[in-house]
Amino acid sequence: MEKNHFNFYGLGIAPALITTLERLKFHIATPIQHKAIPLALEGKDIVGIAQTGTGKTMAFAIPTVQHLAQNKSRALVLVPTRELAVQVKESFAKIAQTFGIDSVALIGGDPIQKQLLALAKDPRIMIATPGRFIDLIERKKIRLHEVSILVLDEADRMFDMGFAPQIDRIIKTLPKVRQTMLFSATMPSAVMNIAATHMKIPVSVEVAPPGTVAEKVTHEIFIVQKEMRKELLKKILAQSRGSVLIFCRTKIGATRIAKTLRDADFKAAEIHSDRSLSQRQNALEGFKSGRFRILVATDIAARGIDVKGIELVINYDLPDMAENYVHRIGRTGRAGCPGHAISFTTPDQKNDVLNIEKILKIALPVSTHPDIPSVEFEKSKPVFSFDRFRAQRRAHSRRRR
Repeated sequence: MEKNHFNFYGLGIAPALITTLERLKFHIATPIQHKAIPLALEGKDIVGIAQTGTGKTMAFAIPTVQHLAQNKSRALVLVPTRELAVQVKESFAKIAQTFGIDSVALIGGDPIQKQLLALAKDPRIMIATPGRFIDLIERKKIRLHEVSILVLDEADRMFDMGFAPQIDRIIKTLPKVRQTMLFSATMPSAVMNIAATHMKIPVSVEVAPPGTVAEKVTHEIFIVQKEMRKELLKKILAQSRGSVLIFCRTKIGATRIAKTLRDADFKAAEIHSDRSLSQRQNALEGFKSGRFRILVATDIAARGIDVKGIELVINYDLPDMAENYVHRIGRTGRAGCPGHAISFTTPDQKNDVLNIEKILKIALPVSTHPDIPSVEFEKSKPVFSFDRFRAQRRAHSRRRR
C-alpha cells in the first residue's frame, strides 16, 4: 500500500455505511479521515487541523451519520458561508439517505419560509450559517435539546469573519452533554479558546502544519505596475486552457475584472457578497459544469468551495492577510492533483510577499512576460529608530565641536 493511502476498513464504520461509500466510489480515506473517524466514532471531542482540500467534510460526516443512525438525536454543523453550507449538505445527503436521515441548509439570502417548511419535515442534520441559525432560534423553530453532535467547520474562517459572538451564543443554548468536533486549517487563539471553553478533553488530530499547502501546487509571482495587471491577466488566460479561479480584494474589483474578461470574450462569472444567493449559486454551478471557464471571486470563495479540477488560481490582488494565500491556492491541487498558483504583486508589496514566503517556508519564484514591462521590488525603506536618531545627533554634535 502506498504511503498515506488507506481504505475505510478497520476504522469502525458500519457495514451499511461502507457499502454506501463503495457505491459512491470512495475507496481511499484521506489522512485526516483515517485519523479522525475512529476517534469520532468513539464519541470523543476532536480538534482537526488539516490543509484545505483534504477531505475534512467526510471526516465528520461519516461518524455523524453513523451516530444518528443509532439513535434519534440531531446534529448541527456551523459553517462560515452559504456556499459551504450547500456543499456540506450535498456531502451529507450522499451518505445519510441510505439511513433515511434528512438534512437541511439554513442560510441567509434564502427565503426563510422555504427553510421553515424544510424544518417542518423534521430533518436531523442542520447545516447552518450562524446568523440565520440565531434567527431561527429566536423564532423558536429549532429543537435544540435534541442536538447531540456539534461540528464547527472552517472554524478559523468563521472567526475571521467576526462570528465569534454568534458562535458563543449558539453553543450556550445547546445541551452540555454532546460531542463537539472542530475542523480548521489553522489554529488561531480564538479557535483554541473555543476548544478550551466548550469542549471536553478534545483530542487533537493534525495531518499538516498550519500554512502547509498541497505538495503538487506550483507557484510564481509577476511584479508589475498596477495599471498593467489587466493586460497581463488577459495574456495569461489566453495561454491557459483549463478552469481558472481569480481572487480580487474587493467586490467592486471582482465585478470590474469579470466585466473586462467578458468584454474580451472570456466566459467568466463573478461571486461575492453583493451578489444574491441565486446569482452566486448560478455562478458556482456554471463554473463547476464548465459553462464558465473563469470564476472571479473575493475571499468569500477562498475556503470551503469544493470544485474539482481547478487548474489555476490567480491572485489578481494579494490577500489582506498572508495566511489567506494558503486558503486561496488550496482551491487548486486538491486530492493529490497538480495545480498552479500565480500572484500579481506591485513593486511596493515586497513585505507582503516576504510574509507569504515565511508562512509557506519557500521562496516564490519571480516570472516575467515578454509583452509586459519588467519591474523589480522597491528597496525597503529604513525603519525609523529613535535610538539611531539620537546617536546620529550626538555624532553630528561631536563633529561640529
